[in-house]
Parts: sequence; structure tokens; C-alpha cells
Amino acid sequence: MGHTSITRRYRFCAAHRLHTDHLSPEENWAAFGKCNNPNGHGHNYVVLVTVAGSRGRTRGQALDLVELDRIVTERIVTRFDHHDLNQDPGFANQTTTGENLVLLIWDLLAPQLPAGQLQKVGVIETRDNYFEYSGAGKPTIQTTGGPHG
Repeated sequence: MGHTSITRRYRFCAAHRLHTDHLSPEENWAAFGKCNNPNGHGHNYVVLVTVAGSRGRTRGQALDLVELDRIVTERIVTRFDHHDLNQDPGFANQTTTGENLVLLIWDLLAPQLPAGQLQKVGVIETRDNYFEYSGAGKPTIQTTGGPHG
């Protein structure tokens, strides 16, 4: 049997402030610019989840998409939608960057799916910022605009 993959798209809106207590106010502003605004700012995030599996003989599909949607909705969308990411326990010891968000989403989803099924997680933060993680090494960052979201 062959292997297939599918990517599903999910959305949530969340606020955050790029800031770390390890830097002075001036250093935070230099590192994060307008994204360090004390009032924070928001994004309409798009999360792309790619899963793979063997094509099932009876149903003709590799994965149970209803179950995938349930897991992503419960673990990701419900957790983050219309929340301040800085208040999320997953960011207690790290900055709410797109790189850290994509890693956190991976870590929240991977244990919920059969081993090896989760292939990639992508996060579109802005028109110009996309973050991707595939389970090994550091996340891929693609930007086409300014340095911050």
C-alpha cells in the first residue's frame, strides 16, 4: 500500500507581545520593534497540519479527518483562539515568537496522533511571515517583509 499525506487548514485569532524579561526595555524595543508594544497586538493565524498514513482499503482514505479536526480543534484552536499568547502556560519560559508557536503546536499535537503520522506544522502569522516545523531540528522561517509580525 502507498502512503498519502493531507494538509488541513485551521484558523485562530490571538494577541501577543514580543518581549522577554531577559532584556532591558531598550533591548526589547531594539529586538522586537513595534511588536514589543506594551499593549500587544493580534494576528489572524492560519495553522497548516500535514499528516501522512497508508491508504485504507475500506474507506479509501489514509486518515480519519473527523478525528484530526477534533484533535486540532480541542488542542490548538480552542486553546489559543481569542486569547493572549503571553498568558498561555506553554509560553511561561519563552517569548511568543512564531518559531516558538509552531514548536508548541507540534508538541501539543504529536502525542495525540499515531507515531509518525504528524509530518509538518506550518503557521502563517502575517502575509509575510510563515513558520514551519517537521519534527527535527529548528523550525523553518520564511519572511518576505519586515523583521516582525
